[in-house]
Amino acid sequence: MRRGAIIIVLLLTAAGSAAAETIPLPRPRPAQAASPAAAEPAAETQPSVCRLQLTEKLAIAPSLPPIDLPGGCIAPDVVRLEAIVLKDGSHVAVTPPATLRCTMAEAIVNWVRDDVATSVRQLGSSLRVINNAASFDCRGMNNIPGAKLSEHGHANALDIGALRLTNGETVRLTDPHVARDFREEVKRTACARFSTVLGPGSDGYHEEHIHLDLMERAPGRFRFCHWDVRDPEPDGEAAAEIVPLPRPRPNFERAHAAVRGR
Repeated sequence: MRRGAIIIVLLLTAAGSAAAETIPLPRPRPAQAASPAAAEPAAETQPSVCRLQLTEKLAIAPSLPPIDLPGGCIAPDVVRLEAIVLKDGSHVAVTPPATLRCTMAEAIVNWVRDDVATSVRQLGSSLRVINNAASFDCRGMNNIPGAKLSEHGHANALDIGALRLTNGETVRLTDPHVARDFREEVKRTACARFSTVLGPGSDGYHEEHIHLDLMERAPGRFRFCHWDVRDPEPDGEAAAEIVPLPRPRPNFERAHAAVRGR
């Protein structure tokens, strides 16, 4: 009897071991998705060549977000041009600061540093402020509704109303009473650097300021420079002296007499 009980116990133990072997193990838990914080950071946009060149040694021009507005007003690589650093370290303020593409801002900075600041010395002073009449503005040409989008809408243009000098004098580039040699020199250097230069005599919309832009034109098309550097209008007695007198009226009686005498 005891031997039979032992055999039964052994059989039950073996059966239990076999059952244990066939019981499936629990399925492994799925790996948790990586959290956003654990994800690799997105690659940062690399600064443009212009942005690398337009350093604080040349200008105070912090970067702005790209412009993308309805109507096609799109501009990448935008800066706010606040001041230009001249070669002697002095600053020329841009008032109000101009919102421009970096390439347009760089062209303005180089023009002022290399050309305008030197030309101003003809006036017996130095440059302190550039009056920004218009920079970025999402509009048609000459503010005409329905007109082709202006280069201002691409942050690719700057209108200059006047310059202010360190002696307090305000110089309007369109003023015929400002030294002609100075205005001629500013025009020459501007037309050499920019795609478009518009001033008095161009289209009736630029009589009081100078428009500069870097408009891209088809290959083979030349720069457009139209700025009449005018002399002051004569006044008073001087004006009367150069007004031509009316042509004398013909003597009809003498003419008829001549005809009758033939």
